[in-house]
Amino acid sequence: MSEKKQPQWKKVSELRPGTHGHTLNVQVVKAQVVVDRARGPKGQPLKVAECIVGDETGTIVFTARNEQVDLAQAGKYITLRNAKIDMYRGSMRLAVDQWGKVEALEDASFAAKTDNNLSLVEYELVPVPVETPAAS
Repeated sequence: MSEKKQPQWKKVSELRPGTHGHTLNVQVVKAQVVVDRARGPKGQPLKVAECIVGDETGTIVFTARNEQVDLAQAGKYITLRNAKIDMYRGSMRLAVDQWGKVEALEDASFAAKTDNNLSLVEYELVPVPVETPAAS
């Protein structure tokens, strides 16, 4: 049986493209439902919200799905466990899939730093040349 890993607590400013396994406490600055269908592709209800979440180091877009939408309301504080960074059109977005958890956070009182939105930074995929050993 594999050992359970300790959570990697992060600040928003420490998030990088292509990383996962992050646990962070954030304040929901803004939340907007962008998809609300009675039936999704597999027949179950589908609800998606685009949220701006952050801590005292910066903000990032968080894509909340289904029951996560109810917790991610503007002004609330939440804990994101085992979150990952998805790339969408060259910018970072935070997501919590079936392997993670979104929880309400009580007794938090920090303010999100809204002038450092990591989702506004555009990244470009650059191919890295693979060096081959020289033949002798």
